[in-house]
Amino acid sequence: MITARISSETILARLRAKVEAETPIMIASAGSGLVAKLLEKCGADCVNTFSGARLRANGMGTMSMMWPILDSNRQTLDYTREDIMPAMAGDAFVCACLNANDPLKDMRMVLQECKDMGVMSVSNIGPSISYVDHDSEIYKVMTSAGITLQNEIDMLRLAREEMDMVTIGLAFTLEDSIAICQGAQPHVFCYHAGTTKGGLSGYDSGLTIEQTAEQTEEAYQKCREVHPDVILIAHGAAMQNPEDAQYMLDNTSGHGFWTGSSTERIPIERAVTEAATEFAGLRFSR
Repeated sequence: MITARISSETILARLRAKVEAETPIMIASAGSGLVAKLLEKCGADCVNTFSGARLRANGMGTMSMMWPILDSNRQTLDYTREDIMPAMAGDAFVCACLNANDPLKDMRMVLQECKDMGVMSVSNIGPSISYVDHDSEIYKVMTSAGITLQNEIDMLRLAREEMDMVTIGLAFTLEDSIAICQGAQPHVFCYHAGTTKGGLSGYDSGLTIEQTAEQTEEAYQKCREVHPDVILIAHGAAMQNPEDAQYMLDNTSGHGFWTGSSTERIPIERAVTEAATEFAGLRFSR
């Protein structure tokens, strides 16, 4: 097996060409090689990998990665190297979503491991402290223990400025969005409006697609003030299906969207349930 490799220059050229052509950029998560192969075949520009996607592929919710049941970075690195990269043809690039707050790893070494396997893009969501409500006691405890957004910003800056990698920043709040865009100056920024609703393990926060678009656009405008050249992407909350994504494209000033459960967990649940139910209903004709 010889894994296809795509340079940072090629990745950025492809993304900028889509922005110039006003063609939406599609980023999509994959927890298995099969899903990655299908996403690439269908036209995704970027396939991202993270421990939450792997857990999701195993039937658990994405947020399972928030509980300390595994070495998040090791899970991401291992399945990206063994399952995802061999499945890719080189039409889409791979972005590894890493835990920059890992106390047992030098992130320079982790980033180098990504590059060695052919992954030239990195994000800060594997998981991110931005997931945690800022007014909660656990957030205060975690930040006092040194688990901070600044560590994520520092990793993104290292990846872009010293490691020649394409960086995709992500945050859940307006405050964190501004901090990441200002401090890390990522090539791409995704505003995460919340866990995607729908399916067996989705979470419905009650946010409508209209509210999702409004929150996302507010983040876009603030991010542009501190980082005018950033490519902006939407994800999560009420953006569950293609019609929702179209609404986001029509009602925000961004450049594309990021799908996770919408192109992995939910369609798999539906397809397997339908096929398995039909098979389980078969009876002998004799």
